[in-house]
Amino acid sequence: MAAAVRARPFTATRPDSHIAIGQQRRCHQAGRGLAGLAPRAAAGDEECLAATSVSHTAQAVTSSSSTQFAQQHAAQPLADLAAAAPAAVPQADTAAAAAPLGLNPTTALLLGGAVLAGYGIKKVFDTPSRSYDQNVGQEYDAWTEEGVLEYYWGEHIHLGYYTEEERARGYKKKNFIQAKYDFIDEMFKWSGSDTPQKVLDVGCGIGGTSRFLAAKFPQASVTGITLSPNQVKRGTELAAERGLGNVKFQVMDALKMEFPDNSFDLVWACESGEHMPDKKAYVDEMVRVLKPGGTLVIATWCQREETPQTPFSESDRERLQFLYEEWAHPYFVSKEEYGRIMEGTGQLDNVATADWTAPTINSWRHSIWVGVWDPWIVVFKGPRIWYKTVREIVTLERMHRAFDDGLMEYGMMKAKKKAA
Repeated sequence: MAAAVRARPFTATRPDSHIAIGQQRRCHQAGRGLAGLAPRAAAGDEECLAATSVSHTAQAVTSSSSTQFAQQHAAQPLADLAAAAPAAVPQADTAAAAAPLGLNPTTALLLGGAVLAGYGIKKVFDTPSRSYDQNVGQEYDAWTEEGVLEYYWGEHIHLGYYTEEERARGYKKKNFIQAKYDFIDEMFKWSGSDTPQKVLDVGCGIGGTSRFLAAKFPQASVTGITLSPNQVKRGTELAAERGLGNVKFQVMDALKMEFPDNSFDLVWACESGEHMPDKKAYVDEMVRVLKPGGTLVIATWCQREETPQTPFSESDRERLQFLYEEWAHPYFVSKEEYGRIMEGTGQLDNVATADWTAPTINSWRHSIWVGVWDPWIVVFKGPRIWYKTVREIVTLERMHRAFDDGLMEYGMMKAKKKAA
């Protein structure tokens, strides 16, 4: 386990032709996507989960309770295909064509309809639904108002931490919410920070980490910032419920923070970099508000480093593009690129990076299983949330597979600000 999370000193060497795939905004859809979700050979529950996610997708779309969705997303493609069929396909006697296959005309028509319906469903779920358009605050407002994310993920909208022993026993035996608290503890220990007095939580969500650190360090002042007014409201409510007077939340753009220079001795950023349209400005602003001698620690989803020797394939690019555009991500970069950006500020010492994929990857499928075990909040929300939840399940599985095969990595970065 230690080997999986050991930080290594960062060497600021840029590959000769480093390509930032995230900067490319064109998506070439080539019929992959959900086809890549066909069950792969695996053992036990993982095979069952991967296999059932797509069948659940079809059930949700075709159920009588989902008529509105079907009309909007399936009927039109089917109508277009049906209209084009006479011109594209030579006319033949249906009974004669079906006879050699042992099918009567009705069965043949039903089979053809099922194939077309499957194509329509696949097309819908292969098409990203929430491309980045300065809409991160609005998306998190909606997630917060719906309550589903908080119900399943608790107060922490980030992945959890599973030790090597816990993974060997089976990740589903661990409490999903406790894994997130364990992640905060591990991230703080890894950061090397001691007893911070002023803490900034950049991209705080509904404030779970901010409140955790405020309770852990009662002498400290903790500030959380987010683009979502609903998250600020919910975070403030939960802080009041716990009687925490040393934590506050503000709506603020992390790329244009309103704090003076050298304001905080710990700047904490957990899974917010994914949504930043300018990774350099993101790092520069956090370094600006960090006090000399203070600690910067970042945890974020990263795509693997692309080099001339290890270029992205067309399939890689398509998979990444879907992950960008389904959850309002402008683009990802590698942990190595974050290290170069941090070194490039000229204000940081002891820049180090690590890959925490191994202790965090189980969070993706664990989050699906908690919904399988307790589906009722979704059941009672109605068809719109059913459809949205099915999309989330599909994307969670796509994320798991991207981390599992090395297309994505869980990047950890840390550094100290140089003395003035």
